[in-house]
Amino acid sequence: MLSNKERSALRSAAHSLDAIFSVGKSGVTPELVSAVADALASRELIKVRILKTSPDEPANASETLAGRTRSEVVCVTGRKAVLFRKNPEKSKFLS
Repeated sequence: MLSNKERSALRSAAHSLDAIFSVGKSGVTPELVSAVADALASRELIKVRILKTSPDEPANASETLAGRTRSEVVCVTGRKAVLFRKNPEKSKFLS
């Protein structure tokens, strides 16, 4: 569970990131979950775009994705979500 201070620092760090994944009309698929989990292992902090064609609302899709990848939702702004999962070996954030 992230504290407000940690969440704020991560939100600030994610500001300059581009969304590297999109949740489309298929929703949160096992392939997407696998790709996001791999990206979180190497990057720790990623931004995901939830398209208008997605069957889920942005908050629901991001919570589902976070639950399946064992990560945390930092924030959901509009149709973009920021996810974080600490990697003890390569920690860049929240040292």
